[in-house]
Amino acid sequence: MSAWLWPTTADIGMRVFAKDFPSLLTEAGHGVQMYLMSEESARGLNEHVRRTGEWRIRSEHNPTDEHFLYLAWLDEILYRAEIKNQWYVDAMVKIENDEHGLVAVAQATWVDADLIEREIEIKAVTTHQFEMAEVREGEVIPSRWDDVPDFEGPGWYADVVFDI
Repeated sequence: MSAWLWPTTADIGMRVFAKDFPSLLTEAGHGVQMYLMSEESARGLNEHVRRTGEWRIRSEHNPTDEHFLYLAWLDEILYRAEIKNQWYVDAMVKIENDEHGLVAVAQATWVDADLIEREIEIKAVTTHQFEMAEVREGEVIPSRWDDVPDFEGPGWYADVVFDI
């Protein structure tokens, strides 16, 4: 399971596959960070001291919808790198449903974001061409792009476009 980039006219898109929804968040985090950082930083990522902690993310727009939670997760990863100096490395995620709606509870691992060289900046996560769904066993989600494989369920997939 992983993430692949696909081109748009002026921005960049990302397709993510995973076995379940919590893993989709983890894979999306890996995909966006690998896109942003330089190859040199990617090679040296394991040389940095890692920190861990609990991140609790929920959507302010529609707290009961997994689609909005996915977008909020990506926004949080970008926010933490830029504002809190926490460069996402990995996480174990579980989804809880409390009186306020869905929340992604992540045991997250990060490094000091100042140590990571970035090659590009994402200005925003958009809803343009956004798709996300659970895929039944045997169902195939075809790819529209040469560099992105088809996905056969069971599992989850998501397409998202970043404004760069």
